[in-house]
Amino acid sequence: MSLSLTVGASPIAQAQQVIVASDGSGAFRTIQEAVNSLPAQSTQLRTIFIKNGTYREKVFIDGKNNLALKGESEKGVILTNAQARDAWYCDPQSHANDWGVATLNMRNSPDVTLENLSVINSYGFDATGEVTIDCPTASGGKKMISKTGHQMALRTMPGTIRLIVRHCTFRALGGDTVSPWDVEAGLYYFIDCTMEGGVDFYCPRGWAYAENCRFICHSQEAAIWHDGSGNKDEKTVLKNCTFEGDDNFKLGRFHRESQLYLINCRFPKNMADADIYQAKSGPGTPLWGRRVYYYNCRRKGGDYAWHKDNLATAADAPSPKQITANWTFGGRWNIDKKAVALAAPVPVAVVKDSVAERMLIFQRGVGGWPKAIDGVKVSYEHTLSVAEKVNARKESSHPDATIDNNATTREIRYLLAAAHRTGNMTYRNAAENGIRYLLKMQYPNGGFPQYYPDHSLYRHQITYNDNAMLRALQILRDLVEQKGDFTLVDQALVPQAKLAVERGIDCILKTQYMQNGKLTAWCAQHDEKTLLPAKARAFELASLSGDETVEIVKFLIDVDNPSTEVRKSIDSAVAWLNEVKISGYTVKDIKDPSQPTGRDRVMVPEAGSTIWARFYDLETNKPIYVGRNSEKKNTLAEIENERRAGYLYLGTWPEKLLTKDYPAWQQKWGKGSSKL
Repeated sequence: MSLSLTVGASPIAQAQQVIVASDGSGAFRTIQEAVNSLPAQSTQLRTIFIKNGTYREKVFIDGKNNLALKGESEKGVILTNAQARDAWYCDPQSHANDWGVATLNMRNSPDVTLENLSVINSYGFDATGEVTIDCPTASGGKKMISKTGHQMALRTMPGTIRLIVRHCTFRALGGDTVSPWDVEAGLYYFIDCTMEGGVDFYCPRGWAYAENCRFICHSQEAAIWHDGSGNKDEKTVLKNCTFEGDDNFKLGRFHRESQLYLINCRFPKNMADADIYQAKSGPGTPLWGRRVYYYNCRRKGGDYAWHKDNLATAADAPSPKQITANWTFGGRWNIDKKAVALAAPVPVAVVKDSVAERMLIFQRGVGGWPKAIDGVKVSYEHTLSVAEKVNARKESSHPDATIDNNATTREIRYLLAAAHRTGNMTYRNAAENGIRYLLKMQYPNGGFPQYYPDHSLYRHQITYNDNAMLRALQILRDLVEQKGDFTLVDQALVPQAKLAVERGIDCILKTQYMQNGKLTAWCAQHDEKTLLPAKARAFELASLSGDETVEIVKFLIDVDNPSTEVRKSIDSAVAWLNEVKISGYTVKDIKDPSQPTGRDRVMVPEAGSTIWARFYDLETNKPIYVGRNSEKKNTLAEIENERRAGYLYLGTWPEKLLTKDYPAWQQKWGKGSSKL
């Protein structure tokens, strides 16, 4: 069975429903990741089902249609962010308008449905009082930010029309909490919602219908507002709605052309005796006159005079029964209340990958994986018996997790690919634990030991051998750069991975061996404290490596905008590899019945060929060959057959680096980029 990581089209991106869960049990941990995963346009409804949890993020829905954000429960799904509109405007480069000021932001996204969500802009609730901040766009370069200034929870900009909002709560202490703003074409339907805020906290532009909604006002200026200046027919209707708030709150106002209908609404005793009024800062007398209509509205403790029914004075004199959502939208959008109810989330079948399932069994509690158990290499290619599964799970606390021989890094990559391919986020979670293991095992100086937590023998040394440390760093760098399947990983790990990569590069630069004042290459192992070359197994003496050096240089070549130190390191290592190459020879495997292994490996002349030794003497740069007796030899033929035929002392490892990768790097960053 192949462990290929190649995957086809993502079922996550193609599915009509994706699941978000802050605890990692869904396809995504954040709502924004789920939104980003879906194509812009679709002829079918796409549902993002959000499990209960608190999501501390701003969400941007830009240029996507037929999309539904459906929470598990209105009180259980909390999308929250703290942002004062005035503070947002103090960044002139990126915040030139309201795009992004709210907790939930939408533009150019028709036919969106929101259901069972609590959307909160907590700035006013969190702030202890007024603050003054630096503000380049303000007079004098300073801006005072109020607890009760504009704070948007929902903000829709032009192009977001036919918006359905059901069983949602929108909260802010300041104004403009709910701001659906498309004065030319906005069509908005709210039902069974709670809206809370300061001045004008419900302020639609265009056509808006709200039914069975609760309004909570923290301002003595106005609770509701409407802009209907785009079309004489534009109106906002509030039907069967209730109001409450701070003492003497005013019901509403308008600055521009508007048309408001309040049908069967209920008001509290402590509201102000103030009808919906025209703000003084408006453009003047409305062209289409004052259009504010009431029917069967009642105040606890007795109605005010302006609560009197006046529906008959409206231009078309509709009857109360005529005032429905469809009447409000005037034929522009025929909406059926039954049709707007979203179906329950479709159960997602758990798809399993047999190799990934076996990887889960062998994962250690610390997060990593072993390379072998009882001397037998771990294989995921055969079906495990019940007894084997039980025994493997019993070993979960064994301290044999490692990054040697591709262990742990191989599993992380495969599990992420499996999660992408199947949508089974159990695999993603296991891979994340593997990444946390890599972060945990790294030394403060940036180096990686071969094993963790087992530091016996030579396992504690910084290990470049078999590219162990480089594979770990590459995992972390792919996470930082969000390559491929790493977009699935918990974003909280990205800053940690970024710091780990930076420390790793620093360690690489500091461990490059200085020979008589000249930078050369790296050893397969380095002491984790002194950073000097170190011995590992008996046949792996402290020496310069013609193999591991190659992958280290390749890793450095991929550093974007490399520093002078990185450039010097690369140039020095390449110069050293060119210096120690063995020209005119090759290495061949031959059959030899006279040898204990029945075969041999020999170094022979061959015109035009170039090879490199695995190990070079630290002082002379001469190739060395070491058997199990730890004695240095000058030729391959001098060491025992078992090592000679079973270990690669010679190879062509640097060839591609020197002929392709390094020249391409020089072309990109300029020849002579450092002084050796």
